[in-house]
Amino acid sequence: MADEAQLRFYETMFIIKPTLVEEEIKAKIDFFKDVITNNGGHIETCLDMGMRQLAYEIKKCQRGYYFVIYFKASATLIKELVRLYKINEEILRFIVISYKKKKWEKAWHTLVDRANKKSEKSRGLKKDDSSKRENKEQEQQEDDNTKSIADTNNEKEQLQQVEAQ
Repeated sequence: MADEAQLRFYETMFIIKPTLVEEEIKAKIDFFKDVITNNGGHIETCLDMGMRQLAYEIKKCQRGYYFVIYFKASATLIKELVRLYKINEEILRFIVISYKKKKWEKAWHTLVDRANKKSEKSRGLKKDDSSKRENKEQEQQEDDNTKSIADTNNEKEQLQQVEAQ
């Protein structure tokens, strides 16, 4: 693996043809992940954006499977990655973004953190979240009960006032 000092921060996004089945899509994603790791890169995180509508038709496709990888690598790896994107017929579009300046690296770290949070959310509700939801529902029921008791008391008072008159 290359020295940490030589590694740069990168982001790549690619769109896979929608005609592939799920296993083939996973195989393509794993292939590009392997290319990065086998050539001295280090994958920080991935963001699976799933099947989406394209803004315009590309190679007679209106939809595509989006996938983003945030990684550190040397510049030579990028040439190989781009070459493989270009010769792969299942890739509709791709982009590789380099974060060279210090403030851009800071933005890269922010994007990685966001991607990690999204992947946590996509795994489903955590136990804490479900208990919070249950607590909110219970509080709502208690509020409704309190309101109904208060309404009943107000009605009784109004009835007593009417009877007293």
